[in-house]
Amino acid sequence: MTAKPIVAATDGSEHSLRAVEWAAAEAVLRAAPLRIVSAAALLPRMVERQEPADVATVADILRRSRDHALAAAAARAAEAAPGLLIDTDDLTGQPAQAVADSGSGALMLVVGSRGASAFAALVLGSVSRYAASHASCPVVVVRDESASQRYLVGVGLGDLDNCAAALAFAFEEAALRKAALLAVHAWHAPEAGVPRAGGQSPGLPGVRRAEAEAGRQLGELLAGWREKYPDVPVHPDVVHGHPARALVGLSARADLTVIGRHARQPALQGPGGVRHAVLNHAHGPVAIVPHRLPAQTPRTGSRADSRADLGPYVSGHIGRNVPTGDGNDGVWWGT
Repeated sequence: MTAKPIVAATDGSEHSLRAVEWAAAEAVLRAAPLRIVSAAALLPRMVERQEPADVATVADILRRSRDHALAAAAARAAEAAPGLLIDTDDLTGQPAQAVADSGSGALMLVVGSRGASAFAALVLGSVSRYAASHASCPVVVVRDESASQRYLVGVGLGDLDNCAAALAFAFEEAALRKAALLAVHAWHAPEAGVPRAGGQSPGLPGVRRAEAEAGRQLGELLAGWREKYPDVPVHPDVVHGHPARALVGLSARADLTVIGRHARQPALQGPGGVRHAVLNHAHGPVAIVPHRLPAQTPRTGSRADSRADLGPYVSGHIGRNVPTGDGNDGVWWGT
């Protein structure tokens, strides 16, 4: 295959076959070839036998299961998308790592949300989680999908300064599907609305100011993308609530939900919790799009500098503390 393919992983389970069908439809949408991969979950001491024998080993059974899974997935893809260029490939090595690496250079890697038993070709549930955290390309985890199209792509935006990759993927998907785009910026202020002594809730005015400022920043961010994709209707939405809950709710309305994944920073582990919660509870396909954090600080006049009027500003991989002016800081969550 010379063009960048869409890669789909299978273990023969029905969940993985539905993911292959989704990948086939996406390949047709993007005029791209489809590569289907599978790995045999061999134990470290299991080696491939060079000569045939009368008795099948466990390794033989696992490899046959892998080959059967590939054949079944190719047949399902061909049925779902007649005429699509399909290739199959058996992977070697530890399944999670092999599947994650198979996405290198691909348009995207598509996996199912759950797999077969541990005795099957690969345990796709653990593989999908690993791939979503480590693959170098966008990873789509296909959960139960509605039969009816909603013509809506959702994108969750945590760090507004570092979400270009997720936005680019989401806008491209919306354009290909002739769908609208709903851009959700969820934030959570734990102390907002909690009365103090005397029955007052002093945090509410500050929360409203911070929410209005977030809406303004989100609108500015989307303006350039509206110009690049004039045919995509765009709806910004600033949501006060926990980001995982907001994104799971979004997945129930959208054909695809897109969230970003920051470059790995071992000392900052928080956003993975949001990502994993969404993958565990989403009502439809979720795309995890990796992106790099900028190496340099923002230039004068950038959106980060425009927040100076909000007071001290601390950004982090877990979230962003945005002072509300009264001591009740809101937290802007990443993914």
